[in-house]
Amino acid sequence: MSDSMPGSGTAAGTASGVTPVAVAEDPSAEGAAPAAATPVDPAVPASLGVVRTPTGNAEVDARLERLADADHLPADGHIEVYEDVHRGLRDALTALDARPAPAPAPAPMPSYNNRS
Repeated sequence: MSDSMPGSGTAAGTASGVTPVAVAEDPSAEGAAPAAATPVDPAVPASLGVVRTPTGNAEVDARLERLADADHLPADGHIEVYEDVHRGLRDALTALDARPAPAPAPAPMPSYNNRS
């Protein structure tokens, strides 16, 4: 079997019985040696390390931060977090579409047509 083709039941580049390793790479350092490798246990939930840029809207930012809760849950627990975030973002968008309440009508002017 060729070195470029994985054997039956193995992932590309891994040998049978070898634990895959996550390697943090710096995309700006082309050709540089990879950073320290850490073993990956696929059964343990792990953070994806996604950077969240603040939007400037506190309500939206709070919902997006809630996504970090999914990092520490097994995959079947993600749906609850995603649905909660989706519901909150949808409510925030709906609130933007709501028209402001009309201004109260001014009090009626007294009538000056009182002739005696």
